[in-house]
Amino acid sequence: MSALVLASLVWCGVAAGFSAVAWVRLSRARAGTAPSTGALPPVLLLRPVDAPTPRELENLAQPIDYDGPLEQVVVSPYRPRLAPGVRWLPSDPLTPNRKVGHLLYALDVLPTEGRVVLSVDADVAVTGTLVEGLAAPVAAGAALSTAAPLPVGQRDGASRAMAGLLRYTHHSFRALDAMSAGAKAVCGKALGLSPVAMCALRPLADHIGEDLELAKRLHARGLSVVLSGAPAVVPLDSAVSWEAPLARFTRWMQVLASHRPALYPTVPLLFTPTLPLLVLAAGLGSPVLGLAVAGLVAIRVLLALRLARLSGPLADPGRAYAVTDWLLGEALLLAAFVRSLWQQGTVTWRGQTYALRPGGRMVRVVPELSGGPG
Repeated sequence: MSALVLASLVWCGVAAGFSAVAWVRLSRARAGTAPSTGALPPVLLLRPVDAPTPRELENLAQPIDYDGPLEQVVVSPYRPRLAPGVRWLPSDPLTPNRKVGHLLYALDVLPTEGRVVLSVDADVAVTGTLVEGLAAPVAAGAALSTAAPLPVGQRDGASRAMAGLLRYTHHSFRALDAMSAGAKAVCGKALGLSPVAMCALRPLADHIGEDLELAKRLHARGLSVVLSGAPAVVPLDSAVSWEAPLARFTRWMQVLASHRPALYPTVPLLFTPTLPLLVLAAGLGSPVLGLAVAGLVAIRVLLALRLARLSGPLADPGRAYAVTDWLLGEALLLAAFVRSLWQQGTVTWRGQTYALRPGGRMVRVVPELSGGPG
């Protein structure tokens, strides 16, 4: 047995063990959320957005069936068309992270005492179940609550890859939560903020990946971060170009390298090993390695099916794609990781280029001025 075959077998065994542990831990989890039996807390729902797409405008106009007191405020530079009862708060922050800037302005001018503050991105279709799932843990004493994004309505290859990554692979926030060691994985698309979390958010207006940094700082203080049982449903547009999810996840890889540099190498080793190992098994022609890779594929399929079941009744017919689309998701993340290798140190976000410092702090890179024709 060659050294390369032996190394490949070790890699395959470690990756399969990682998936098996995730499957066991997720097998103990329950799908959906139990109905509340107590009084629902008052909620201030903030929806920060700069230039909403038609799909996001539909989400903002969607009625929310929450039985408790609820005020929804869209925080944006201009007033979009809103549903009755939804308030607009004009905001045009100068901070590098405009989303955090919107939130900080809203927290400064809106009354928050006696209410649970939620921040939910405009691409999320908010329901009463999501509001309750985010608000209840904070009302019960959690420092921060978060919800796993659940893309729905995937049709073409790019949208299926993006949904496959976030729904059926280790990069699902349900799987990340089950496997987290130390600070919890947090998705900033949907957050419930306690007063202490709001204070911790204030220094992060110049950070990218502020959700990861917020979770890290709260964990360092011994405070709890809770994953909601209700997902944050994200309806996808009918046509998605490959460049959009690739750019998005490349930026995520850059953020990961800045925030959690020790975890960055685990992306190809543990999160996206299947395609490289399939190529190695085919190229090396080793029957033992082929059987090992087949076992890895079987475990990954079981994990995808378990994650699909945990999506609960809110999942769309795309749940049937679990058997195949986990591999598309892995391929997307692997491509983003490779692309991020030669984009280390800087990130382009909202048309500006920033140098990345530890913890995701952004320092704007000003192009060097050169003399033109006189």
